[in-house]
Amino acid sequence: MNSPWDRWYSSSCCLCCHVRTGTIILGIWYMSINAVVLLILLTALSDPDQYHLTTVELGNDFDVMDDANICIATAISLLMILICGMATYGAYKEHAAWIIPFFCYQIFDFALNTLVAISVVVYPNTIQDYLQQLPGNFPYKEEIMSMNVMCLVLIVLIFIGCILAFKAYLIACVWNCYRYVSGRQSTDVLVYVTTNDTTVLLPPYDETVAGPAKHLSPPYVSA
Repeated sequence: MNSPWDRWYSSSCCLCCHVRTGTIILGIWYMSINAVVLLILLTALSDPDQYHLTTVELGNDFDVMDDANICIATAISLLMILICGMATYGAYKEHAAWIIPFFCYQIFDFALNTLVAISVVVYPNTIQDYLQQLPGNFPYKEEIMSMNVMCLVLIVLIFIGCILAFKAYLIACVWNCYRYVSGRQSTDVLVYVTTNDTTVLLPPYDETVAGPAKHLSPPYVSA
């Protein structure tokens, strides 16, 4: 009996490339994004005045880009580069264990986005509160705030739903890559054991001899 996961298993993704190739491309893409973010953060640490947002610009009583937040964001970017690099290496060298951290990150990211969608449904007024916290020169801020609350919630939910569907597809691709690599490793181990096992069991009767079958003495084993 096949498990429910087998119904979703496929060795191809994006309708054209293999799941290994897709995972490698995805890992490189995530590494590139986090490398750009890391470069911006390091530049901000070297020149804080250029990226420092004052309370007048933000319209509130705290600073977003302070040194502590930049250091935390830098550490997260370095961790993400490491995780994505492990996934890329694991898919390329067919090491299934190296793909697991990236898969866990995808699950965590999907759960966070799902919680955001749920919070929008439960507390629709949070969208208006978030829009009010944006800077005054934010594009189309007044037009967005003048929209009906239910219409705004519906647009946000459709947008988040599209993002969740795309993230779920990427999770399935990485999971199929993990299963493919695990299956290849299991096959390689089985072939290695079979080719190195020289013991062959023979039947207790010699069927190749003409006439009445002659009994062979035990242990019926030849090396």
